[in-house]
Amino acid sequence: MRTKGRPKSATSAPAGARARAQIWVLRHAQVALASLGRLTRAPLGTLMTCAVIGIALALPTGLHVLLQNVQTLSGSWDGAASISLFLKRDDADRATRRMVERMRHDPKVERFKVIDPDQALAELQRLSGFRAALDALQENPLPVVVVVEPKPEHSSPTEAAALLAELRALPEVDMAQLDLQWVRRFHAITEIARRGVLVITSLLGLAVLLIVGNTIRLEIQSRREEIEVTKLVGATDAFIRRPFLYSGLWYGLAGGATAWLLVSLSLAAVSGPVQQLALLYKSSFDLAAVDTLTLATLLGGSALLGLAGSWLAVGRHLSAVEPS
Repeated sequence: MRTKGRPKSATSAPAGARARAQIWVLRHAQVALASLGRLTRAPLGTLMTCAVIGIALALPTGLHVLLQNVQTLSGSWDGAASISLFLKRDDADRATRRMVERMRHDPKVERFKVIDPDQALAELQRLSGFRAALDALQENPLPVVVVVEPKPEHSSPTEAAALLAELRALPEVDMAQLDLQWVRRFHAITEIARRGVLVITSLLGLAVLLIVGNTIRLEIQSRREEIEVTKLVGATDAFIRRPFLYSGLWYGLAGGATAWLLVSLSLAAVSGPVQQLALLYKSSFDLAAVDTLTLATLLGGSALLGLAGSWLAVGRHLSAVEPS
């Protein structure tokens, strides 16, 4: 009696695919470790190349972190994008209570401050230099003022203008003011700085490509005889190319780590004086270090740059090495 079973090809195909995948991963891991070992056997040259890459990448990374700190600092400046609401004088106490209640529940408002007429008049007497004239007034002509600071995501010129129009339409508000010109200027400056960082990043990224490409070119030339022998025994171009690609990857990754170390040390060196200066202005500002997203972008980008530079060098120079 014959027993029915699954076809042999149906059971062996998944197992064969898994085995091939495991062999592929194992070979790549072996080549990656071997290329790393080759780099460690020439520590001076490897360190010099990684240091040059790290210095090239540290500049745009440091500028990016500095720009992030400036944007954070600008968000803590008093009146950076604040809106002044002058309330109607009719039934001022009731209008103030209603306005305070509105501001507490407004999701676009970060914080607000109420300035009563007596406080505003006292400040005007102190700063204007017309104390005698102001003392002669029979009554206080100043209204209640509510100073509103939007949340960071609503402090851009467009969002701040929309919030200004929304608050101006409230029945308790007699007049609303916002220094949009200052806000526009600040955002224009930060946009110029951001694009400048992108330009510098692009130029120095190109420099990293050239550095890695030239290093791999020299390595190909130094291993010319080895490559010729390998081709004679039937090795494919992909097999010969693989260790050079991993070398470029390691160069880029080590250069990115070096850049992160340089930026972190620089921030640590200046954080103390910056904190002392902030304390003089009664501020709790402190320099922020390289965040996780920036670090991941730096390491990933540097590794890709190293891989791309190695790929370009190998594609151009490896084909010229042929057994004689």
